[in-house]
Amino acid sequence: VAAIANATVPIFIALLAVWLLRSERASGARLVGIVLGLVGVGVLSGAQPGVDAWAVAGTLAVVLASVSYAAAALLLQRMMAGRDPITYSTATTVGATIVLLPFALVQAPSEAPGWDAIGSVLALAIAGTAIGLVIYIKLINDYGSFRAGLVTYLLPVTALLYGALLLDEPVNAWMLLGLLLILSGVALGSGMVRPVRAREAVEPARP
Repeated sequence: VAAIANATVPIFIALLAVWLLRSERASGARLVGIVLGLVGVGVLSGAQPGVDAWAVAGTLAVVLASVSYAAAALLLQRMMAGRDPITYSTATTVGATIVLLPFALVQAPSEAPGWDAIGSVLALAIAGTAIGLVIYIKLINDYGSFRAGLVTYLLPVTALLYGALLLDEPVNAWMLLGLLLILSGVALGSGMVRPVRAREAVEPARP
């Protein structure tokens, strides 16, 4: 469920681009995609029978994080203007470390963690954060916020698969409906899928 909610990043990029970066703003089919994706968020977070308030709050918290990711992508695209992605990814990581350090110290374990925990943290820090952030910021710099945000397509599919196979998490019809609506909204909102007339308008005339 968290991964499906996180797939809304491109939708919020399209929505926030109206104020933050007009070159990435949406109209027409993209606006339809935004509405469709938001409906999917509503289905996922509140329209599931038997879901308690904490589950809804958790889903909405992930959606709020997606809004933050979208705003960050747009601001980075506007600030970078062809500059070195390494510099911006380093500054982002160092800044986040400074902000989170006091919270980490407060929650520090009373005993030294084992090698399994240390290895997991290092894998997430190096591969999942450091290298991943460099690649993501380079995508923003080279292709723009919309296309870079499409990496969130991978999250719902892999999370549902891993959750069902490795953690025995149930996959119900409401999750699949929310997934379908959100991914359809992302496809339209990002411009990846366009109406036939729109495609014909941008395709060059054949001799």
